[in-house]
Amino acid sequence: MNDVLVLLPTVALAVCASGATGQEVLRDKTLVVWAAPLDLEQRGGSALTIDNLDGRFDGVVLGEIEPGRWMPGSEYYRRTPQDQADWPVESRTDGFVQIAIVYSGPSIAVYRDGEEYAQYEAGEPAAEFLPGAAVLFGRRHLDATTGDSFHGRILDARLYSVALDPGDLRSLRPGEAPETPWAWWYFGDGSLAERTGRYGQYAIEGDVRLREGALELGGNGATLIARPAAQTLSTWRPGAPVPRSVIEGARNLREHLLHDPYRPAYHFVVPEDNGLPGDPNGAVFWNGRYHLMYLFHNGQAFEWGHVSSKDLVHWRHHPRSIMADQGDEGIFSGGAFADPSGTAWITYWGLGGPAGRGACIAYSRDPHLDNWIKPPEQSVIPSTELGYTVTQDEAGNEIIYGSADPSNIWMKDGRYYMLAGNLLVLNRFGKELGLAQHQGDTAYLFESDDLLNWRYLHPFYESRREWTRADEDNMCPVFLPLPADPNGGEPSGKHLLLFISHNLGCQYYIGTYDEDTDRFLPETHGRMTWVDNAYFAPEALIDDRGRLIMWAWLTANPPEEHIRAQGWQGVYGLPRSLWLRPDGTLGMRPAEELTQLRQGEQQWTDLLLRADEELPLPDLPGELMELELVIEPQDATRVGLGVCRSARGEEETVIAYDVARGALEVDTTRSSVGFGRRVVESAPLLLEADEPLVLRVFLDRGVVEAYANERQAIARQVYPTLGGQGVRLFSNGGAARVVSIHAWPLMPSNPY
Repeated sequence: MNDVLVLLPTVALAVCASGATGQEVLRDKTLVVWAAPLDLEQRGGSALTIDNLDGRFDGVVLGEIEPGRWMPGSEYYRRTPQDQADWPVESRTDGFVQIAIVYSGPSIAVYRDGEEYAQYEAGEPAAEFLPGAAVLFGRRHLDATTGDSFHGRILDARLYSVALDPGDLRSLRPGEAPETPWAWWYFGDGSLAERTGRYGQYAIEGDVRLREGALELGGNGATLIARPAAQTLSTWRPGAPVPRSVIEGARNLREHLLHDPYRPAYHFVVPEDNGLPGDPNGAVFWNGRYHLMYLFHNGQAFEWGHVSSKDLVHWRHHPRSIMADQGDEGIFSGGAFADPSGTAWITYWGLGGPAGRGACIAYSRDPHLDNWIKPPEQSVIPSTELGYTVTQDEAGNEIIYGSADPSNIWMKDGRYYMLAGNLLVLNRFGKELGLAQHQGDTAYLFESDDLLNWRYLHPFYESRREWTRADEDNMCPVFLPLPADPNGGEPSGKHLLLFISHNLGCQYYIGTYDEDTDRFLPETHGRMTWVDNAYFAPEALIDDRGRLIMWAWLTANPPEEHIRAQGWQGVYGLPRSLWLRPDGTLGMRPAEELTQLRQGEQQWTDLLLRADEELPLPDLPGELMELELVIEPQDATRVGLGVCRSARGEEETVIAYDVARGALEVDTTRSSVGFGRRVVESAPLLLEADEPLVLRVFLDRGVVEAYANERQAIARQVYPTLGGQGVRLFSNGGAARVVSIHAWPLMPSNPY
């Protein structure tokens, strides 16, 4: 039976013709399943799960936290209480038990045979599931380890688009449904067919069979995966004859995205619609081109896409670089390295297995890096638990280190070095167990002679609480020598450590790399986001000129409704050139290649901004534009400009310099009447005496980036709902002089 149940295309076409019933998006909902466990000691499998293909899921899970206890499964326990000691233990092995989970706003209730089993408040609204969500029987979600799957039999399973009450649940009978569910399987008639027509594609993994009027799952990864009814466009795969619908669909999607009012035109956008998380990864300069990997979800697992560019502006798409195969059940962040011998290497966090695999490696000698090879030893820093490793040294002392988010690799004295992040160590040992030595950010250093066999050395640096908080982590680390000039050239002698904390976003240390002790000695600390984590995961490289170029993921994605309607998410900030300034601080400016996007220039010189008055700048192309302003604050306490301004001023993003506070500000509290994060972001920027404010502002539909005096920058996503393109200058508290203004319309560079 296992061989003939992989797909049921005849059934799919028959039921698809009638159309699906019920509302298209699930919020409040009820999961009901009649299940018979065949093993009461099993852990973490699901009798019924709905999976949104982006990491979110709700499921009827058995024994994941407490043996024998049914529980509502969810991603990272977001909607699952972990204290289940008082919940009943399942005892039935001689028949089917009805388990129902009811989601009503933040309230979640579990019922067994119509009687309340557990009830609690989740602390967040019911998760929303989209029409394309998959339904699973066996594994608790698509990214779960294959060993954790339900071992038992299922007679009937269904999802309702409303929160049923106990009376409704007690009235339900297998094979009968007075009101049509949102989705419904009844295996008692010997068929896999989903009865509403919503689901018509099926895939089987492991020991799955229909037997004696029930779906029987053999555990050990056995899973039946149901997906929405097949369509020609979604089922076509490269290599097969190309249907007309695929060509038309590709053209229609391109036209659709080109007309999106918020999708950036020259900031890099993940081409798939599921760049969440959307970390840039694996940046390397290779064979005269900038190569950049990007994290995305393929509908089943996280993988890396791959683009390259000659000029940091126009990107060519390559085949996926690292996929969920050869033991990897998912791919998270990592770095890259160009070996002098002519081999490119990428490091990545491989997911899978009960311990979460760990830091992994792959290589390519292809001139275009189109083909990547995972060596048999690709799990080079294995985890003992997800994201960290607990082991012993030669003296028998316990050692704990992170094995997630490996960094780029660097060479010293013929050896190779690499870092790993500490989020999971911090969460377990610093936060849960309260061990001070594991609190705050740090990174763990590893050494290798051959790039395949790695030894843990020690923590790479010590963080200080005057710089970072005890609850901040270090992930997505990048460690590179800092050039002394924005145009590259020789290194400055100092190094830059870029990283994120998940709560406060992208930040950095500048310091000395002590090559005798292989330790980093931070001397200054800085942030690239201050009020939230909107400027997030960094990635960087050194190019052939010696420039240090970085990117970061902008996390303020459109809301779910827009993503569903418009089909995209995942935007990177502009490539920034970073260097060490003479005063020891970090210099930053947009990569010079962006100037090639400039078109017809407009300019003004020597303008007076009177106190508490505004000066509109008419006829500017405010949707795609670069502005360069030189302003002498004079007597003003605050000077700046408003951009993306609607005709009546309901919407506006304000970029200002606060003279008294010495701060660059971007105010998005009125950026949109629709959506987006409404905050005031403030970055330290102290101008010297008689130093003018030099602003470079980039507008790209839904993105605003402001750079000040080549030493500070703020990037935000703003979503101007009313489509305003107005620009005004202002001066508060006193008069200011505008020395010059240059404005350029910018040509889009994204292919669509």
